[in-house]
Amino acid sequence: MVSFDEKDRFAIERDVMIRLHLAGRDITDRAVLEVMRELPREYFVPPNYEAEAYADRPLPVGLGQTISQPYIVALMTQCLNLNRRCDVLELGTGSGYQTAVLAKLANQVYTIERHNQLSESAQAVLARLGIDNVQYYIGDGSCGWCEPKQFDRILITAAVPDIPEPLVEQLCQDGLIVAPVGGEFTQDLVVCRKVKGRLQSKFICGCRFVKLIGKYAFDET
Repeated sequence: MVSFDEKDRFAIERDVMIRLHLAGRDITDRAVLEVMRELPREYFVPPNYEAEAYADRPLPVGLGQTISQPYIVALMTQCLNLNRRCDVLELGTGSGYQTAVLAKLANQVYTIERHNQLSESAQAVLARLGIDNVQYYIGDGSCGWCEPKQFDRILITAAVPDIPEPLVEQLCQDGLIVAPVGGEFTQDLVVCRKVKGRLQSKFICGCRFVKLIGKYAFDET
């Protein structure tokens, strides 16, 4: 159980994260900043990493996956330009932290994770926080949502060699996809808008994510 002293410490570290690592850089979306100020990131990391929960770097969450650094979470969310009317597809539930951020800003979040253990853990944390506008699916995210559905926004939280075609098909006209696109070790973070059935891409920054494994992504080997 977290003590009052630990709660105070985490609140202070959360404030430092907002002031220095997010607002202190180029995160200007007030809604994103407020959500990340509110969410207890320490709930989403393994117990042995709680002390580093607000460090501006990725942390392992098991099964070869990571929770992205706070700045990247904020940047990708800001690039989505969310509002309460948006239905969002997320590829890579992972720890559930990015899922929770999206859920606080959007209408409904549909999130796909290929590791059952990670999905179940994320579901438990989001339920603990009272977040109930999320639907979960365990499977190949590169194939898109498991039922016919159109999304206003799509967020890919693992590296892809290209934007998977099923996701382009499931994206609404004028919708946005934010994704790390490139090779196995380094990628370009891009935001893509669907215009007349095709994607128009804008470079945001260089980045490094774990691979998305799937039919329309990387092979597991």
